[in-house]
Amino acid sequence: MADGSDVRATTAEFFPYDRWRSTWGGHVTTPSPSGRIDTSVVHPARRYNYWLGGKDNFAVDRESGDQIAAVYPGVRTLARENRAFLGRAVRFLAQEAGVRQFLDIGTGIPSADNTHEAAQSVAPEARVVYVDNDPMVLVHARALLTSDPSGATAYLDADLRDPEKILADPRLHATLDLSQPVALVLIAVTHFLTDDDRPHEQVARLLDALPSGSWLALTHFTTDHIPVEIVRRMEAEFAAGRMKQDAVPRDRAEFARFFTGLQLAEPGIAPVTEWRPQVPPEQRPPLADASIYGAVARKP
Repeated sequence: MADGSDVRATTAEFFPYDRWRSTWGGHVTTPSPSGRIDTSVVHPARRYNYWLGGKDNFAVDRESGDQIAAVYPGVRTLARENRAFLGRAVRFLAQEAGVRQFLDIGTGIPSADNTHEAAQSVAPEARVVYVDNDPMVLVHARALLTSDPSGATAYLDADLRDPEKILADPRLHATLDLSQPVALVLIAVTHFLTDDDRPHEQVARLLDALPSGSWLALTHFTTDHIPVEIVRRMEAEFAAGRMKQDAVPRDRAEFARFFTGLQLAEPGIAPVTEWRPQVPPEQRPPLADASIYGAVARKP
């Protein structure tokens, strides 16, 4: 078929989410109780850094990254395109929406075009709070994410699964004024929460604490655009224990639930490569190589 539906997996038909989640989707790497960096356990932020071509990763992260890339070669493109979406979304929020405050949860290891850099390239006075639960991320963030003197950055050791801790942190309130609009930035993080973690509820709780005129920018991995044969091979690798799964893919309908009650900015929900792209269609990668949804929406 001309639309490619003959080679792509539809989520409901080819991807058994319930079995995936119950058997393989429950693992999310967290820091050790001591707060030390565990170099023997794969961490998604370090693996993502590896896919982006960074050096802040360990052998276990590279091995995991290579295993996934062997089955799904598009994953490195996905990582790059997801990162590019972050820059476009934040600049849109700062320039067109006039946002000056950002709450970035699931920061990841600093790379090019970080949230405060994108925002402060438009508005030097922009203020950003970064949140992550990995000590390596926080060490790098404090060392590298230096704000423009006109603005401010702060760093919280917290988890998306505990929004109350984030909202109660005095460093958040010292940096952001929650009576004024805030952009909640959740880039490639909600897919690390299982259904038992109630990701839609956690995001809604954070949005509830933000005033009218606030925004949500969110991306999430999906298998909606991945060819059937690759999805089936991924399943086989997980089932055989040869590859560990720590991200839960969700389809378009599940992704859309994060934006319930919000006003989507154009072009609405789209693969990240199709969200306000800066290159012509012929220069964009195939959807199969960047199967991750993105959207930006305003709280009325």
